[in-house]
Amino acid sequence: MRREPLGWVAAIVPWNYPLIISAWKVGPALLTGNSVVLKPAEQSPLSGSAWASWACEAGVPPSTFNVVPGFGEEAGKALALHRRSIWSASPARPRSAG
Repeated sequence: MRREPLGWVAAIVPWNYPLIISAWKVGPALLTGNSVVLKPAEQSPLSGSAWASWACEAGVPPSTFNVVPGFGEEAGKALALHRRSIWSASPARPRSAG
């Protein structure tokens, strides 16, 4: 078995418990060498800003952690349908959109 990063991970997070659910998605993705694009829910966009601030403070390299705020119909759909993204619809069911 060969273990290597998958590329970039789209972490689409719902409005309820946005910090902990982000941690469930962001932590493992970064630890395995992937870049992360975090899309917080439109009801809780400041959670994404907090994560970006913490990533900078922790010394995460530029462009390794990104936040894309916006509405799910636009930003979330674009991330989920991008042919090269690896994403998780829920913590229990990781899926590849391409």
